[in-house]
Amino acid sequence: MIAKPEREQIIALIKREVVPAIGCTEPIAVALCVAKATETLGCHPENIKVFLSANILKNAMGVGIPGTDMIGLPIAVALGALIGKSAYELEVLKDSNPEAVEAGKKMIESQCIDIALKENIEEKLYIEAVCTHGNDSATAIISGGHTNFVYISRNQDVLLDNRTPASAEAQAAHVELTLRKVFDFATTAPLEEIEFILEARRLNKNAAERSFQGKYGHELGRMLRNSQTERNIMGNNTFTHILSYTSAACDARMAGAMIPVMSNSGSGNQGIAATLPVVVYAEDNHNSEEELTRALILSHLTAIYIKQSLGRLSALCGCVVAATGSSCGITYLMGGGYQQVMYAVQNMIATLTGMICDGAKPSCALKLTSGVSTAVMSAIMAMEQKCVTAVEGIIEENVNQSIRNLTKIGSEGMNETDKLVLDIMTHKHCD
Repeated sequence: MIAKPEREQIIALIKREVVPAIGCTEPIAVALCVAKATETLGCHPENIKVFLSANILKNAMGVGIPGTDMIGLPIAVALGALIGKSAYELEVLKDSNPEAVEAGKKMIESQCIDIALKENIEEKLYIEAVCTHGNDSATAIISGGHTNFVYISRNQDVLLDNRTPASAEAQAAHVELTLRKVFDFATTAPLEEIEFILEARRLNKNAAERSFQGKYGHELGRMLRNSQTERNIMGNNTFTHILSYTSAACDARMAGAMIPVMSNSGSGNQGIAATLPVVVYAEDNHNSEEELTRALILSHLTAIYIKQSLGRLSALCGCVVAATGSSCGITYLMGGGYQQVMYAVQNMIATLTGMICDGAKPSCALKLTSGVSTAVMSAIMAMEQKCVTAVEGIIEENVNQSIRNLTKIGSEGMNETDKLVLDIMTHKHCD
């Protein structure tokens, strides 16, 4: 068993990275930044300027904003100023109401909101909000994490400035992980220390079930559950249950439903993909509550481990990471040990590496479903002792090196892809 001081560090890491969120986290983080700047200003702003990194812009262009029936950043910015509370963090807009939405529309019509790309920055997650009223102004900057404020000022008074690359606090919070350590923690930590992860089941399963009752996005979850054509081809079994629950929760979230989900590493979709396949498999196969708890920890912590070297935002679709976690969790529930979990990771990397992120949007449900179907296949292969070998592609004998190869492709090799994707998205014509 891992020693208690290190267990406490890992638990603190999970609790930082696995948190509730309402709405797509990129526009919600923008709303959070505007809310903080507005609070710092101390009054309703007359003008709001927002400067964003390309990845934030990409992920906020085509996604629904909770409770608004609207898409994109302007309404998120307006609501952040009108009703946002920074103390709510990724639930910053949970007090939204129809009156606030109407007021937000009027703000947009008055053209007091300006949104621009932040030039000449390397940080992929960067949000700067400047709110002004008369001669007063307030600035808030989020960088490196969706709720990580690094700078706050009012007029000439600097209230916070943590813009150095790596503060002592951030270094202290970093936990060195390997897949072996992730597995050992998940399978040996005292149960009472990790039962908190079951809240992810409650939130994300509720999101899926509420989605089944409505019509959200492309309705992929409802289709996979109710379509006779689907049942004729794929049947009614654990596999189709996994796909329908996962895609349903994503349908609702990307459509802007006012439904909280448990996120992972700043992404609600990643939280959904790391949670629901594991939950559905455990429930369909009557695994114990302890087995489910440990499988969820294994899934979420694997995703966190991979994201440590990939970064918060990249050109790589986050479902690759989260579905790798759920493949590990499912493998564990199937009775697999560390060897089989390692096989599952290798199989996932060999299959899904290179899937691009072209922004948050309703069709993310299709990508999530592709990732999760691969997660199940990879787990089945692993339990049959089948694993992609080191002579194939980017896979190496050491699974941690394979993970680094995956994240290097996503964080370095696909940078030009990322730029091209954003260029296509910002110049295409929509009817």
